[in-house]
Amino acid sequence: MGLDGNKSEEAEEKAVDLETETSHHNDGEASMDGTEQEDEDDEVGNKIQLGPQCTLKEQLEKDKDDESLRKWKEQLIGTVDFEDIGETLEPEVKILSLSIISPGRPDIVLSVPEDGNPKGSWFTLKEGSHYNLMFSFQVNKNIVSGLKYTNTVWKTGVKVDSAKEMLGTFSPQPEPYTHLMPEETTPSGMFARGTYSARSKFLDDDDKCYLEINYTFDIRKEWAAT
Repeated sequence: MGLDGNKSEEAEEKAVDLETETSHHNDGEASMDGTEQEDEDDEVGNKIQLGPQCTLKEQLEKDKDDESLRKWKEQLIGTVDFEDIGETLEPEVKILSLSIISPGRPDIVLSVPEDGNPKGSWFTLKEGSHYNLMFSFQVNKNIVSGLKYTNTVWKTGVKVDSAKEMLGTFSPQPEPYTHLMPEETTPSGMFARGTYSARSKFLDDDDKCYLEINYTFDIRKEWAAT
């Protein structure tokens, strides 16, 4: 979940000291909200102003006289049933599942709750293990532009990691899309083990949030029994 175990011992010791100094803060959520607000303010300040949205039919009609652009758009849109999608401006993006893929063991496939709040600890990672995250998601109604994934991780109210990954631009289609994230390594050692809280978001170029997931997970000596 954005945690990288390939950090220097000195950096880990500093993180431990910082965590110890702030461990008296019992309200981790307050710390999360303040940190995220700063991140969102930065994004708003750097936001690019985009043109007006168009339906898929309007997208094709707009450049019908430009042969190369028309073919590019048709290739991007693919075989879309316009009767099924109607003339909708807003895309519909649904995150279906999250998979944790680690060599030599079965994949952990996690369904995403409708409200984005898994109950209890959502999953367990083994310390010092290599893994990839893979998302499965559905796109309907219209093209979603610049879909991205952001993730922030806290331990005892202290922000320990954040990550952002651009997933891409996707047209509506019946079959779900999948996106494999780069490989990561969980930290290891006594101070790395424990419970973490995290917040993941899926947003587009307009910073429209299609899903926010607030969850906790554990790092332990071993994987959870299957």
